[in-house]
Amino acid sequence: MRLAWLYVISNRRLVGSRSLVDLAAGMAGADYFQLREKDLPAGELYNLAREIKRVLPSPVRLIINDRLDVAMAAGADGVHLGEASLPTDVARRLLGPGKILGVSVHSVAAARRAAAAGADYLLFGHIFPTASKESLPPRGLVSLREVAASVGIPIFALGGITVDRVAGCIAAGAGGVAVMSGVMAAADPAGAVAAFRQALDTVGKGVKTGAGKN
Repeated sequence: MRLAWLYVISNRRLVGSRSLVDLAAGMAGADYFQLREKDLPAGELYNLAREIKRVLPSPVRLIINDRLDVAMAAGADGVHLGEASLPTDVARRLLGPGKILGVSVHSVAAARRAAAAGADYLLFGHIFPTASKESLPPRGLVSLREVAASVGIPIFALGGITVDRVAGCIAAGAGGVAVMSGVMAAADPAGAVAAFRQALDTVGKGVKTGAGKN
């Protein structure tokens, strides 16, 4: 069982002329693949989800952003909600116990609410400066540590994550890292996943043996 997880988030605008389906087929080493294409109509998103589900390497889990209906119709492994999405407890009830429910949070209070309402994991960020959030200051590793310590479910560190920053995120209490541009915009997405996987496995071994503990 892995001790540090890799969560990849899609953005077809970053992949250039490459196919998002072909890219998804090269995600061996990731643990989760979130299909986050918010502008697609439900029918197109459903068809894309079905194609990606067909090619994703086992045991990568397919998560659909926000669209609970599409996630259920496409047979995805779960859904990921934003703070303005369907209430977490409602989504939990509709999904049932066999599916994965994730929620984006930006504070300790929000993390505790989501966990209490039935979330299985949380995305927290942005941790480091990132081009997609230039107008907002990063929350940093201290805030990540506070949120991770406040709940009993896994936290994924999101925002500006690079291979070199993986160890710091795990040391701060994250159960894994979430990456978008670091994979989607990479010249070799599969190679980028492999690099993040190696970094996470290296840190995970240190956690298991107690290395690096304060």
